Amino acid sequence: MTLLGYHHVAVIASDYQRSRTFYVETLGFAVLAENYRPERQSWKLDLALPDGSQLELFSFPAPAPRPSRPEACGLRHLAFRVANVADTKARLEARGVVVEDIRTDPYTDRRFTFFPDPDGLPLELYEDA
Repeated sequence: MTLLGYHHVAVIASDYQRSRTFYVETLGFAVLAENYRPERQSWKLDLALPDGSQLELFSFPAPAPRPSRPEACGLRHLAFRVANVADTKARLEARGVVVEDIRTDPYTDRRFTFFPDPDGLPLELYEDA
């Protein structure tokens, strides 16, 4: 068996339109497809980044909240590669996103920071080599 990489990450949003705006307009994901599934009362939005990685955004009636941030069992956070953490942090803050202070990874010496999506999902900016 040979895994080739990640195809996508799936996120369930409590407010579909608010999260759609955040991922498309604030973070700059491209919309690949958007479908409403009436049998599930659910939207499914397929999004992509320039490197081909994808994110699926779902809505469901009354989804359960995330138990804690970020130490709940399961997915801890989603990290995005960026060319410059400080520049990206400043752009997000100009759009009203609260971003933590920049830290340096003691093992790789690369800069990183965290910010939440509209539902509090921890997202990370990690400076590319």
